[in-house]
Amino acid sequence: MKEFIVAGHRFGVHIPEGLQKAFRMDNYAPFEAPDGEKLFVLEVAAGRAPEFPGAELVIDQGNEPGETVISLWRTAGGWLVRMSPSPGRPDSGLLVLEKDFKRSTLYILRPAEADFALNNSLMLQYAFTTATKGTLEMHASTVVNGGKAYLFLAKSGTGKSTHSRMWLQAIPGTHLMNDDNPVVRVGEDGRVMAYGSPWSGKTPCYRNEDFPVGAFVRIVRATENRLEKLSVVEAYASVYSSCSGFKADRAMGDGLHNAISAAVQGAPSFTMHCLPDEDAARVCFNGVTAL
Repeated sequence: MKEFIVAGHRFGVHIPEGLQKAFRMDNYAPFEAPDGEKLFVLEVAAGRAPEFPGAELVIDQGNEPGETVISLWRTAGGWLVRMSPSPGRPDSGLLVLEKDFKRSTLYILRPAEADFALNNSLMLQYAFTTATKGTLEMHASTVVNGGKAYLFLAKSGTGKSTHSRMWLQAIPGTHLMNDDNPVVRVGEDGRVMAYGSPWSGKTPCYRNEDFPVGAFVRIVRATENRLEKLSVVEAYASVYSSCSGFKADRAMGDGLHNAISAAVQGAPSFTMHCLPDEDAARVCFNGVTAL
């Protein structure tokens, strides 16, 4: 079994020797850790996936072209997740989870998409098991400058990666931490920290590093470059819409609510109305660092 630590949370992955060649897992190498107490364990199974008659559909998401399709089902003994890279394509994997989400079994349905199935399964199980621990798995592109992390939030295709690229080009001393799925964790002292993760979308950026959050910035396409400071209520809505998690579950929903509330009180939030140009990066940088 291999073990990894992301944002202070340790988890294990067991892949039988005969199946290991199907997975690259290079993105996990910076996060590899020695044996220790694990928050959850995922095991890849050989053989045919079982049937689950009577499973109840709870969540079905991913209906836009090119969007990952995820469906969550309730079974008699726990949960199962089906996943595919985009609408209309066959399922890549079937993830069977115990009721408390701490142990799971992944069945690979399409060997050519084994990495896709493993990455999405681990992201989901990570989000489910850390939701009550002050941790937010974010959908964001994140840069670091001046010892602080800046998270750019937006729907897929809106321009958060483009805005990060503009910072890299226009703002000296900037580097990319993660381009799709950083992790935010609020400490007992209220400090809001951003962490790199093994999941970074289409951009291979897997940095095992952490920095205080300088700001959450929602990117909105516009005809001019203008930064708008958000109230705490507005900030909550902005961050909430970019967090992964099973919000229908009472314990997870409460955990996410508490973490988001603490995060937006511990770090400022903005909306950046912008063009996809370097001037947008300068306007944003000057505004978020002026506090």
